[in-house]
Amino acid sequence: MPFAPPVTGRPLRLYVLDYGLFRVHSGPRDVGIQGYLISTDADEHILIDTGFPQKYADDANAATAEDKLGSFGKVLECTNENMPAAQLARAGLDLEDITLMIQTHTHIDHVGHMDACPQAPILIAADERALARPLYWGKVQPMTWPDREYLLVEDDCEIGPGLQVLFVPGHAPGQIAIMVELPDTGPVLLTSDAISRPTEFDDRFAGSWDAPLALYHAKRLIRLAEERDAKVIYGHCPEQWKTLAKAPEFLS
Repeated sequence: MPFAPPVTGRPLRLYVLDYGLFRVHSGPRDVGIQGYLISTDADEHILIDTGFPQKYADDANAATAEDKLGSFGKVLECTNENMPAAQLARAGLDLEDITLMIQTHTHIDHVGHMDACPQAPILIAADERALARPLYWGKVQPMTWPDREYLLVEDDCEIGPGLQVLFVPGHAPGQIAIMVELPDTGPVLLTSDAISRPTEFDDRFAGSWDAPLALYHAKRLIRLAEERDAKVIYGHCPEQWKTLAKAPEFLS
């Protein structure tokens, strides 16, 4: 592992953060834009992904036009209440309380506030950080890499007690997933977009950066979840999104 484990405490709570709602034209299907917050017994707070940029809360139509996102889908809900600061407030925290950020990959709906916590290192796959700019959307890449300490992941690794990062490229060059062990719920697998929804298997992960690789790692994740008897939270599953308890509720 290329760094010392950055988390010292054991996970106590897992919050699902509601970053808004997006209609994908293909389907169509309405998908939640989600992030996560993990709090540990050492008073550490780990923010996983940060949703759309602020400009989508300011004027979603103008932002969509600027980013040429309309060919893919439509923002149905994205307000200031769906921004990271407001979502963290539901858990009683501020952006300044975050001790580690994790970027599962750098598409537009995950990377919008990557620069929001200057005090926190950013854990990201080395293959993703090696890109000239964050992926964002299609050929539109307006963001640059924030000046931060980066913790680079090259393979599966433990980043703290009961907290594992899984390197699962395919959807994106540096896609990662997270396995978190909670005291009451037990193992929870956060697939992020490595498996956005179970029906992606039917589509054989068409549209991914590398579809065969995405399928390979998705199967690996499902096997791991079965071996660990883990609860699986998918990246953008319309049916599951409606049933997920969101901050201020949490899994423990």
